[in-house]
Amino acid sequence: MGKRSMTALVAVAVMGALSACNSSNNNVTISGAGSTFINPVMTRWTADFSHLHPNIQINYQSIGSGAGIQQVKAKTVDFGASDAALSDQQMSTMEPVIQIPESAGPVCITYNLPGLTDPLRLSSDALAGIFLGKIKTWTDPLLAKDNPGVKLPKLPVVVSHRSEASGTTSIFTTYLAAVSPDWAEKVGKGTAVSWPVGIGGKGSEGVTGNIRNTPGAIGYVELTYAQQNHLPTVAMENAAGQYVQPTAAGTTAAIAAYTAQLTQDPRSPIVNPPASALDAYPISGLTFLIIPKDGPDKAKRTALKQFAEYMITDGQATAGGLNYAPLPDGVKQYDQQQLQQMTAAGQPIS
Repeated sequence: MGKRSMTALVAVAVMGALSACNSSNNNVTISGAGSTFINPVMTRWTADFSHLHPNIQINYQSIGSGAGIQQVKAKTVDFGASDAALSDQQMSTMEPVIQIPESAGPVCITYNLPGLTDPLRLSSDALAGIFLGKIKTWTDPLLAKDNPGVKLPKLPVVVSHRSEASGTTSIFTTYLAAVSPDWAEKVGKGTAVSWPVGIGGKGSEGVTGNIRNTPGAIGYVELTYAQQNHLPTVAMENAAGQYVQPTAAGTTAAIAAYTAQLTQDPRSPIVNPPASALDAYPISGLTFLIIPKDGPDKAKRTALKQFAEYMITDGQATAGGLNYAPLPDGVKQYDQQQLQQMTAAGQPIS
């Protein structure tokens, strides 16, 4: 081989090494943790965004809203996701964070009743009675009243609920507290409550597993989990007296009923919409991204801002295909304004 050819080969090798080094230096890994409710769409969002931005890898742990909040607080992740919005008091105990809604969806009630072919219908009184432990069998007269002409199985009611702090629990118990004075007084609402009855499951996955394996069981999960496990969902009676199945459209109707409140504070609950919202699904909620306002790594912070912007813009179409309701324009505009507060080492992110 001549000297000129050898020189050319060396040059190519050096350029290749430099290119690989630069590519490695430009790679960014973002970590997040929290809500299991949002995990189905978050899985799609992270995959689709990384496909568009091959140098950005996003790792999301579906560990529950409470645990996600704690990891943000401990600075072990770059962002959290929670179905329960942080209160002003909670935020005062953390480094400054930005909190924005990034999706909305129904919390569905799912069950395992062998032989039942008609969809189960429940009023708010019946659902509260089940989770308070007052309704102990599926032949209870209150359940028969909700399901006229339907033969319910002679089985004990087995309640399944989340065992850890959960934003899905917050949405569900916020609903029960709104419709049942008895529940509001005895149990209350929050990411974790003292359950009167039932068996715990870790994450929506754990609750779904409990229900699938236990005849007579009933519990609450995100809709995609029920569908993936081929479990039926309850048609819940709303304030208009309509029995409504959990759907993205039903959540959209719930959001529309609370537009004025959400404009003032996006943390406003959207459960139990008024009777004027005929088609609204009553157990619906927003879920939130929790992002530290500042961080030391400009490349990571820039990538995180891009990912958050993707979720609240192009990502909304993907959310719609996975049983989540798209955010209204007013909420998206609020989100964009909040994201402008993100900084890296105290400097604005372009």
